[in-house]
Amino acid sequence: MPKPSRRTVLATGSALSGALLTTGLPTQATAADHDHGHDHSHTSDPWRTVLDDADLVWQRMPATWYEGPYLGNGFLGSGIYAEPGAETRAVRFNVQHSEVQDHRPEFGSLFGLARLPIGHFTLEPVGTITGLDWRLGLRDAELTGTLTTDRGTLTLRALVHTSRSVLAVEVTASAGERGFRWVFHPADAISPRAAFRPLPDGYQGNPPAEVADHAGVSAAVQPLLAGGQHVTAWRERDRGKTRTLYVHVAHSYPRATALDRALKAVREASALPYAALAVTHRAWWHAFYRKSFLSVPDARIQRFYWIQLYKTASAARRDAPVMATCGPWLESTPWPNTWWNLNVQLEYWLIHGANHLELDAVTSALSEFRDNLTKEMAPQYRADSLGIPRTTDPHLINGAAGTLTGYGVGIPGQDPPTPEVGNLTWALHNVWLSYRHTMDERILRDVLYPLLRKAINYYLHFLEPGPDGKLHLPATFSPEYGGNSRDCNYDLMLLTWGCRTLLESAELLGIDDELAPRWREVLAKRAPYPTDANGFMIGADIPYAKSHRHYSHLLAVYPLYELTGRTADERALIEKSLAHWVGFEGALQGYTFTGAASMSALLGKGEDALKYLGELMTRFIQPNTMYKESGPVIETPLSAAQSLHDMVCQSWGGIIRVFPALPAAWADLTVHDFRTQGAFLLSAVRKGGATRWVRLVSEAGAPCVVRHGIPGPIEVRDGRGRPLRYTDSGDGAIRIALRKGESALITRRGDRPDLTVTPVRPNEDAPRWGLPGTEG
Repeated sequence: MPKPSRRTVLATGSALSGALLTTGLPTQATAADHDHGHDHSHTSDPWRTVLDDADLVWQRMPATWYEGPYLGNGFLGSGIYAEPGAETRAVRFNVQHSEVQDHRPEFGSLFGLARLPIGHFTLEPVGTITGLDWRLGLRDAELTGTLTTDRGTLTLRALVHTSRSVLAVEVTASAGERGFRWVFHPADAISPRAAFRPLPDGYQGNPPAEVADHAGVSAAVQPLLAGGQHVTAWRERDRGKTRTLYVHVAHSYPRATALDRALKAVREASALPYAALAVTHRAWWHAFYRKSFLSVPDARIQRFYWIQLYKTASAARRDAPVMATCGPWLESTPWPNTWWNLNVQLEYWLIHGANHLELDAVTSALSEFRDNLTKEMAPQYRADSLGIPRTTDPHLINGAAGTLTGYGVGIPGQDPPTPEVGNLTWALHNVWLSYRHTMDERILRDVLYPLLRKAINYYLHFLEPGPDGKLHLPATFSPEYGGNSRDCNYDLMLLTWGCRTLLESAELLGIDDELAPRWREVLAKRAPYPTDANGFMIGADIPYAKSHRHYSHLLAVYPLYELTGRTADERALIEKSLAHWVGFEGALQGYTFTGAASMSALLGKGEDALKYLGELMTRFIQPNTMYKESGPVIETPLSAAQSLHDMVCQSWGGIIRVFPALPAAWADLTVHDFRTQGAFLLSAVRKGGATRWVRLVSEAGAPCVVRHGIPGPIEVRDGRGRPLRYTDSGDGAIRIALRKGESALITRRGDRPDLTVTPVRPNEDAPRWGLPGTEG
């Protein structure tokens, strides 16, 4: 089967978004709002209103990455905070890059293929720092503000250009600070894991970087023992009263070609003043945000949500590496690569509802690097099976497996290596979500179906009938509980979803697959999910009996939606399992509470969902909305945005559920161009505790069944205001026949509500994110 290119496999985006806004609805989100160069006032532009409100602010110096501003474009990343040990003398601008890694697979993904630290600049004023006033403007993706010293002020603005991958920092100094300087500090090119674990035998760090001037452009060239190099190039330009620093990072392997590319990028960028760079940069970001809209009456959560969209677009691009544990902002961490047993999946969930498929690196990477996955399998399974290691580099390579160096796929019934075999199937669920939210058949045909077929085939090698006539799995590992168990729920649940999805996909694609009878047999005869008096067990041999942050034993509930509480007994099992899981304090972490919030939303329990999000905010989220455990990990705040999505809209099982799990305090809510399964764009408004109107636009002509939540008799009209026929599907849902490009507006009969898309008023004020001092 021909392999689609990384750049074309997800070409479907929001091409219809502008057209959808010309359906005759008198909304402020008009076609003019999609004009990237148009400037809107606060009163007429809902996006500008919510984004300006969500800006992070600092009146105190951030001491760590968890407190400071951050800039990025999926490749180049910069975290900004006080220079450790010189807090009143310098500000650190980290320079890291998602493509910069080592290339020694013999030392595994966590040492030999690890992301490598690059270095940082220090902004060093003449005087002693006495204060600051910074704002990270989400709308423009720029840091602006002042740094005050006992000798004067430095007024700065900074960005990482979205397409040029250049860090630009413009500084305007007062008379007493005109002697400020920039200094680059190359980092040791060694795996960050070295600070947390013993070095593998024979492993050594790379040689020091070599700094030199190249006709007015400085460059730090970092040679790699494996061949290749990464280069940080920079230049400072004076223009009147301002001085602007331009920085670019390039990586090459196995050839040493990065230097020429880095120098060229800096020379081209530095020919432009900061203001000129900002024009194209801001245009991209303004267009990015306008693809969807969400406003809730909780000021802190609404701000948090828009910051997560900023963070995701700063950390992800379709053609960038899949996000490592801390995105492009590499800090001290024992996890310096990409993690596939939860982190990746959670990192990318929010892109679907938020209508940002242009950020989907998961589908792109699994498509482009599928051959590397074959090489990660034991030789006897390479012909017909696939898996993904727990840890890989951006090319999906783990290298030498071991508890020190990186975790391979493993073989059911054997240990070592740890038999953690379900991670690829779970990652392919993300790909399936991208298909379902776009209905782009290329994703289904070229990526999901061939890869999922081999991932499920790996399980089929090991399924054996037991004395009960059921099909059973030998012992496998459930992330991250500890111990191996037969009939592990993690794997049984993924196997069930995979077989069902393959059968449905084969029918859609018109494929008469020789394995289809086997998939049906698995669905009919696989062992039941192991349970006990407390709900779902880890597996047949291991009860859930200790605090455990991961919901690997509950995937059939969320995110697979295989078990949804359709019957009273099934609902009771979910409720019991959820309560038992979160009832063990000790090892619970932030994503425990995002998972619990989403499961509560599935059950329609908006108050519980909000409670769990509140626990997350209070206990785990850092001042800049980042998150940490033993090191920085980015997935948890991003998955909290998905938990909010799950409260606002769910579209599993072929039904679009509007406002399925809102707390009572959220009487008003606005959502616009929210992408659902079936490739619909949903807009809806809730006022005074009641849904006033719902609009759906079909991008693919898929079946449209919607549980709209509007009380009493309704009417449905098309984009020109004409009545549309619909049928009652039961349980508060209706079915509407919509062809591709058509829209439906649902209101109460006789009601003509205001269809303007505007932010809702917060129930109460809340402090801004960042370090705002006394500012509200």
